[in-house]
Amino acid sequence: MIKWGIIGCGNVTEVKSGPAFNKVKDSQLVAVMRRDAALAEDYARRHKVPKFYTDASALINDSDINAVYIATPPGNHAEYAIMAIKAGKPVYIEKPMAVSYEECDKINKAANKYKVPVFVAYYRRALPGFLKVKEFIDNGLLGKVRFVQLQLFKAPSEDEQAGKLSWRVDPTISGGGHFFDLASHQLDYLDFLFGPIQKTNSFALNQAANYKAEDYVSAEFLFPGNIAGTGTWCFSVSSGSERDSIEIFGENGAIKFSTFSFEPIVLTIKSGRQEFVNERPQHVQYYLIKQIVEALTGKGSAISTGITGARTSKVMDEIVEEYYRRN
Repeated sequence: MIKWGIIGCGNVTEVKSGPAFNKVKDSQLVAVMRRDAALAEDYARRHKVPKFYTDASALINDSDINAVYIATPPGNHAEYAIMAIKAGKPVYIEKPMAVSYEECDKINKAANKYKVPVFVAYYRRALPGFLKVKEFIDNGLLGKVRFVQLQLFKAPSEDEQAGKLSWRVDPTISGGGHFFDLASHQLDYLDFLFGPIQKTNSFALNQAANYKAEDYVSAEFLFPGNIAGTGTWCFSVSSGSERDSIEIFGENGAIKFSTFSFEPIVLTIKSGRQEFVNERPQHVQYYLIKQIVEALTGKGSAISTGITGARTSKVMDEIVEEYYRRN
Protein backbone atom coordinates (compact mmCIF):
# COMPACT_ATOMS: atom_id res chain seq x y z
CA MET A 1 0.00 0.00 0.00
CA ILE A 2 1.34 3.42 -0.98
CA LYS A 3 0.56 5.84 1.84
CA TRP A 4 0.80 9.42 0.67
CA GLY A 5 1.49 12.70 2.38
CA ILE A 6 0.78 15.98 0.58
CA ILE A 7 2.96 19.03 1.13
CA GLY A 8 0.94 22.09 0.15
CA CYS A 9 -2.77 21.23 0.05
CA GLY A 10 -3.90 24.24 -1.98
CA ASN A 11 -6.35 24.60 -4.88
CA VAL A 12 -4.64 22.15 -7.22
CA THR A 13 -5.21 19.34 -4.71
CA GLU A 14 -8.91 20.00 -4.09
CA VAL A 15 -10.22 18.18 -7.20
CA LYS A 16 -7.45 17.68 -9.74
CA SER A 17 -5.26 15.42 -7.60
CA GLY A 18 -6.04 15.04 -3.88
CA PRO A 19 -9.15 12.81 -4.05
CA ALA A 20 -7.49 10.53 -6.61
CA PHE A 21 -4.99 9.22 -4.06
CA ASN A 22 -7.84 7.44 -2.27
CA LYS A 23 -9.51 6.23 -5.47
CA VAL A 24 -6.49 4.47 -6.96
CA LYS A 25 -6.02 0.84 -5.92
CA ASP A 26 -3.23 0.24 -3.38
CA SER A 27 -3.11 3.96 -2.55
CA GLN A 28 -4.17 5.99 0.48
CA LEU A 29 -3.84 9.64 1.47
CA VAL A 30 -2.88 9.68 5.14
CA ALA A 31 -1.58 13.21 5.83
CA VAL A 32 -1.49 16.76 4.49
CA MET A 33 0.68 19.74 5.31
CA ARG A 34 0.08 23.47 5.01
CA ARG A 35 1.77 26.26 6.96
CA ASP A 36 -1.60 27.67 7.99
CA ALA A 37 -2.86 25.21 10.63
CA ALA A 38 -6.50 26.19 10.19
CA LEU A 39 -6.37 25.60 6.43
CA ALA A 40 -4.53 22.30 6.86
CA GLU A 41 -7.07 21.11 9.41
CA ASP A 42 -9.96 22.23 7.23
CA TYR A 43 -8.60 20.31 4.23
CA ALA A 44 -8.03 17.17 6.32
CA ARG A 45 -11.56 17.36 7.73
CA ARG A 46 -13.27 17.91 4.37
CA HIS A 47 -11.31 15.18 2.60
CA LYS A 48 -11.32 12.76 5.55
CA VAL A 49 -7.51 12.70 5.82
CA PRO A 50 -6.37 11.24 9.17
CA LYS A 51 -3.48 13.66 9.87
CA PHE A 52 -2.43 17.21 9.15
CA TYR A 53 0.82 19.09 9.72
CA THR A 54 2.15 22.64 9.51
CA ASP A 55 5.77 21.52 9.09
CA ALA A 56 6.99 19.72 5.96
CA SER A 57 9.81 17.85 7.70
CA ALA A 58 7.34 16.42 10.23
CA LEU A 59 5.19 15.04 7.43
CA ILE A 60 8.19 13.65 5.55
CA ASN A 61 9.46 11.91 8.69
CA ASP A 62 6.08 10.41 9.57
CA SER A 63 6.68 6.64 9.56
CA ASP A 64 3.15 6.02 8.26
CA ILE A 65 4.01 7.84 5.01
CA ASN A 66 6.02 6.12 2.29
CA ALA A 67 5.51 8.55 -0.63
CA VAL A 68 5.26 12.35 -0.82
CA TYR A 69 3.32 14.58 -3.22
CA ILE A 70 4.76 18.10 -3.39
CA ALA A 71 2.03 20.54 -4.43
CA THR A 72 3.51 23.84 -3.29
CA PRO A 73 4.46 26.62 -5.71
CA PRO A 74 7.64 25.67 -7.63
CA GLY A 75 9.93 27.80 -5.47
CA ASN A 76 9.81 25.11 -2.75
CA HIS A 77 9.90 22.03 -4.97
CA ALA A 78 13.63 21.33 -4.89
CA GLU A 79 13.94 21.86 -1.13
CA TYR A 80 11.07 19.54 -0.23
CA ALA A 81 11.83 16.97 -2.92
CA ILE A 82 15.44 16.56 -1.82
CA MET A 83 14.34 16.37 1.81
CA ALA A 84 11.93 13.53 0.98
CA ILE A 85 14.48 11.78 -1.23
CA LYS A 86 17.05 11.81 1.58
CA ALA A 87 14.39 10.23 3.80
CA GLY A 88 14.09 7.45 1.22
CA LYS A 89 10.57 8.38 0.11
CA PRO A 90 9.50 8.58 -3.56
CA VAL A 91 8.28 11.99 -4.64
CA TYR A 92 5.55 13.15 -7.01
CA ILE A 93 6.14 16.81 -7.83
CA GLU A 94 3.71 19.34 -9.26
CA LYS A 95 4.66 20.96 -12.56
CA PRO A 96 6.84 22.67 -13.47
CA MET A 97 9.29 20.40 -11.68
CA ALA A 98 11.21 23.36 -10.20
CA VAL A 99 11.93 27.03 -10.92
CA SER A 100 14.87 26.14 -13.17
CA TYR A 101 16.60 23.26 -14.91
CA GLU A 102 19.46 23.68 -12.45
CA GLU A 103 17.14 22.86 -9.55
CA CYS A 104 15.61 19.94 -11.48
CA ASP A 105 19.11 18.58 -11.99
CA LYS A 106 19.79 18.78 -8.25
CA ILE A 107 16.62 16.79 -7.57
CA ASN A 108 17.59 14.13 -10.11
CA LYS A 109 21.14 13.86 -8.79
CA ALA A 110 19.78 13.33 -5.28
CA ALA A 111 17.32 10.74 -6.60
CA ASN A 112 20.15 8.90 -8.33
CA LYS A 113 22.36 9.02 -5.24
CA TYR A 114 19.69 7.74 -2.86
CA LYS A 115 18.02 5.40 -5.39
CA VAL A 116 14.61 7.03 -4.95
CA PRO A 117 12.14 7.47 -7.85
CA VAL A 118 10.84 10.88 -8.87
CA PHE A 119 7.66 11.61 -10.84
CA VAL A 120 6.28 14.91 -12.16
CA ALA A 121 2.62 15.91 -12.60
CA TYR A 122 2.58 16.19 -16.38
CA TYR A 123 -0.62 14.19 -16.38
CA ARG A 124 -1.61 14.79 -20.00
CA ARG A 125 0.83 12.01 -20.86
CA ALA A 126 -1.68 9.61 -19.26
CA LEU A 127 -5.07 11.13 -20.19
CA PRO A 128 -7.20 9.08 -22.63
CA GLY A 129 -7.83 11.89 -25.11
CA PHE A 130 -4.17 12.84 -25.32
CA LEU A 131 -3.22 9.19 -25.68
CA LYS A 132 -5.64 8.99 -28.61
CA VAL A 133 -3.70 11.78 -30.36
CA LYS A 134 -0.48 9.81 -29.81
CA GLU A 135 -2.16 6.66 -31.12
CA PHE A 136 -3.19 8.41 -34.36
CA ILE A 137 0.38 9.63 -34.89
CA ASP A 138 2.03 6.33 -33.96
CA ASN A 139 -0.34 4.42 -36.25
CA GLY A 140 0.76 6.57 -39.17
CA LEU A 141 -2.55 8.26 -39.93
CA LEU A 142 -0.69 11.51 -40.68
CA GLY A 143 2.18 9.82 -42.46
CA LYS A 144 5.47 11.52 -41.68
CA VAL A 145 4.93 14.43 -39.30
CA ARG A 146 6.19 17.70 -40.73
CA PHE A 147 5.52 20.41 -38.14
CA VAL A 148 3.56 21.56 -35.10
CA GLN A 149 1.86 24.92 -34.52
CA LEU A 150 0.94 25.91 -30.98
CA GLN A 151 -1.06 28.94 -29.87
CA LEU A 152 -2.10 29.92 -26.36
CA PHE A 153 -3.60 33.38 -25.89
CA LYS A 154 -5.23 34.48 -22.64
CA ALA A 155 -6.59 37.75 -21.31
CA PRO A 156 -5.06 39.20 -18.14
CA SER A 157 -7.16 38.78 -15.03
CA GLU A 158 -8.83 41.73 -13.34
CA ASP A 159 -6.50 41.24 -10.39
CA GLU A 160 -3.44 41.46 -12.64
CA GLN A 161 -4.71 44.64 -14.24
CA ALA A 162 -5.29 46.05 -10.74
CA GLY A 163 -1.80 45.10 -9.58
CA LYS A 164 -2.94 42.24 -7.32
CA LEU A 165 -0.45 39.65 -8.49
CA SER A 166 -0.27 35.93 -7.76
CA TRP A 167 2.88 33.86 -7.30
CA ARG A 168 2.40 32.55 -10.85
CA VAL A 169 3.89 35.76 -12.27
CA ASP A 170 6.70 36.05 -9.71
CA PRO A 171 9.77 34.42 -11.33
CA THR A 172 11.45 33.88 -7.97
CA ILE A 173 8.58 31.55 -7.01
CA SER A 174 7.30 30.22 -10.34
CA GLY A 175 10.38 30.39 -12.57
CA GLY A 176 8.74 32.88 -14.93
CA GLY A 177 5.27 34.11 -15.82
CA HIS A 178 2.19 32.21 -17.03
CA PHE A 179 4.43 30.72 -19.72
CA PHE A 180 6.10 28.52 -17.10
CA ASP A 181 2.80 27.51 -15.55
CA LEU A 182 0.90 26.70 -18.76
CA ALA A 183 3.36 26.16 -21.61
CA SER A 184 5.12 23.56 -19.48
CA HIS A 185 2.14 21.20 -20.02
CA GLN A 186 2.25 21.75 -23.78
CA LEU A 187 5.99 21.42 -24.26
CA ASP A 188 6.12 18.32 -22.07
CA TYR A 189 3.31 16.70 -24.04
CA LEU A 190 5.10 17.40 -27.33
CA ASP A 191 8.22 15.82 -25.80
CA PHE A 192 6.04 12.78 -25.09
CA LEU A 193 4.83 12.66 -28.70
CA PHE A 194 8.06 13.34 -30.56
CA GLY A 195 10.99 13.08 -28.17
CA PRO A 196 13.26 15.70 -26.57
CA ILE A 197 13.43 19.11 -28.23
CA GLN A 198 16.90 19.43 -29.77
CA LYS A 199 17.10 23.13 -30.56
CA THR A 200 15.19 26.34 -29.86
CA ASN A 201 15.09 29.89 -31.24
CA SER A 202 12.98 32.38 -29.35
CA PHE A 203 12.29 35.78 -27.90
CA ALA A 204 10.16 36.94 -24.99
CA LEU A 205 8.63 40.31 -24.17
CA ASN A 206 6.64 42.14 -21.56
CA GLN A 207 3.98 44.03 -23.51
CA ALA A 208 1.23 44.89 -21.03
CA ALA A 209 3.49 45.77 -18.07
CA ASN A 210 1.04 44.24 -15.58
CA TYR A 211 3.99 42.50 -13.91
CA LYS A 212 7.72 42.03 -14.46
CA ALA A 213 7.65 38.51 -15.90
CA GLU A 214 7.34 37.86 -19.64
CA ASP A 215 3.78 37.99 -21.00
CA TYR A 216 4.57 37.23 -24.66
CA VAL A 217 6.76 34.40 -25.95
CA SER A 218 7.48 33.26 -29.47
CA ALA A 219 9.58 30.17 -30.10
CA GLU A 220 10.70 27.78 -32.80
CA PHE A 221 11.83 24.29 -31.83
CA LEU A 222 13.16 21.18 -33.50
CA PHE A 223 12.33 17.58 -32.56
CA PRO A 224 14.10 14.38 -33.63
CA GLY A 225 13.38 13.35 -37.23
CA ASN A 226 13.41 16.96 -38.48
CA ILE A 227 9.95 17.65 -37.03
CA ALA A 228 9.70 21.42 -36.67
CA GLY A 229 7.53 23.39 -34.26
CA THR A 230 6.44 26.94 -33.58
CA GLY A 231 4.72 28.32 -30.50
CA THR A 232 3.15 31.66 -29.63
CA TRP A 233 2.04 32.45 -26.09
CA CYS A 234 0.42 35.77 -25.20
CA PHE A 235 -1.19 36.57 -21.85
CA SER A 236 -2.44 40.09 -22.58
CA VAL A 237 -5.04 39.71 -25.36
CA SER A 238 -8.71 40.66 -25.14
CA SER A 239 -11.11 38.08 -23.75
CA GLY A 240 -12.62 37.64 -27.20
CA SER A 241 -9.25 36.76 -28.72
CA GLU A 242 -8.32 33.87 -26.46
CA ARG A 243 -7.01 30.71 -28.12
CA ASP A 244 -5.88 27.26 -27.01
CA SER A 245 -4.78 25.06 -29.88
CA ILE A 246 -2.12 22.62 -31.00
CA GLU A 247 -2.08 21.57 -34.65
CA ILE A 248 0.11 18.75 -35.92
CA PHE A 249 0.62 18.51 -39.68
CA GLY A 250 1.85 15.46 -41.56
CA GLU A 251 2.25 14.45 -45.18
CA ASN A 252 -1.21 12.83 -45.16
CA GLY A 253 -3.26 15.05 -42.85
CA ALA A 254 -3.49 16.99 -39.62
CA ILE A 255 -4.73 16.81 -36.03
CA LYS A 256 -6.03 19.78 -34.04
CA PHE A 257 -6.80 19.75 -30.30
CA SER A 258 -6.71 21.92 -27.20
CA THR A 259 -4.52 21.62 -24.14
CA PHE A 260 -6.71 23.11 -21.42
CA SER A 261 -10.28 23.45 -22.72
CA PHE A 262 -10.71 19.77 -23.72
CA GLU A 263 -12.38 20.62 -27.02
CA PRO A 264 -13.01 17.74 -29.48
CA ILE A 265 -9.97 16.33 -31.24
CA VAL A 266 -10.23 16.98 -34.98
CA LEU A 267 -8.52 14.54 -37.34
CA THR A 268 -8.41 15.52 -41.01
CA ILE A 269 -6.99 12.97 -43.44
CA LYS A 270 -7.63 11.97 -47.07
CA SER A 271 -10.69 9.93 -46.13
CA GLY A 272 -12.35 12.92 -44.47
CA ARG A 273 -12.72 14.90 -41.26
CA GLN A 274 -13.58 13.25 -37.93
CA GLU A 275 -14.11 14.59 -34.42
CA PHE A 276 -13.36 12.66 -31.24
CA VAL A 277 -14.42 13.51 -27.70
CA ASN A 278 -11.59 14.61 -25.41
CA GLU A 279 -13.25 13.99 -22.06
CA ARG A 280 -12.05 15.83 -18.97
CA PRO A 281 -11.95 13.33 -16.05
CA GLN A 282 -13.29 14.47 -12.70
CA HIS A 283 -9.78 14.13 -11.24
CA VAL A 284 -7.42 14.89 -14.12
CA GLN A 285 -4.38 13.45 -12.35
CA TYR A 286 -6.05 10.10 -11.63
CA TYR A 287 -4.54 8.19 -14.55
CA LEU A 288 -0.98 9.37 -13.88
CA ILE A 289 -1.31 8.75 -10.13
CA LYS A 290 -2.53 5.24 -10.99
CA GLN A 291 0.58 4.71 -13.11
CA ILE A 292 2.82 5.96 -10.31
CA VAL A 293 1.23 3.67 -7.71
CA GLU A 294 1.61 0.74 -10.09
CA ALA A 295 5.27 1.65 -10.62
CA LEU A 296 5.90 1.90 -6.87
CA THR A 297 4.17 -1.44 -6.20
CA GLY A 298 6.05 -3.22 -8.99
CA LYS A 299 2.99 -3.63 -11.22
CA GLY A 300 3.86 -1.22 -14.02
CA SER A 301 5.69 1.94 -14.98
CA ALA A 302 4.96 5.67 -15.06
CA ILE A 303 5.40 7.86 -18.11
CA SER A 304 6.31 11.19 -16.40
CA THR A 305 9.54 11.11 -14.40
CA GLY A 306 12.14 13.47 -13.02
CA ILE A 307 14.17 12.94 -16.19
CA THR A 308 11.37 13.91 -18.57
CA GLY A 309 10.20 16.74 -16.29
CA ALA A 310 13.69 18.23 -16.21
CA ARG A 311 13.85 18.23 -20.01
CA THR A 312 10.79 20.46 -20.15
CA SER A 313 12.29 22.89 -17.63
CA LYS A 314 15.51 22.99 -19.66
CA VAL A 315 13.61 23.98 -22.80
CA MET A 316 11.63 26.69 -20.99
CA ASP A 317 14.84 28.11 -19.49
CA GLU A 318 16.38 28.28 -22.97
CA ILE A 319 13.32 30.00 -24.43
CA VAL A 320 13.25 32.85 -21.88
CA GLU A 321 17.00 33.02 -21.17
CA GLU A 322 17.62 36.19 -23.16
CA TYR A 323 14.63 37.99 -21.61
CA TYR A 324 15.87 37.43 -18.07
CA ARG A 325 19.43 38.27 -19.04
CA ARG A 326 18.16 41.64 -20.29
CA ASN A 327 15.83 42.21 -17.36
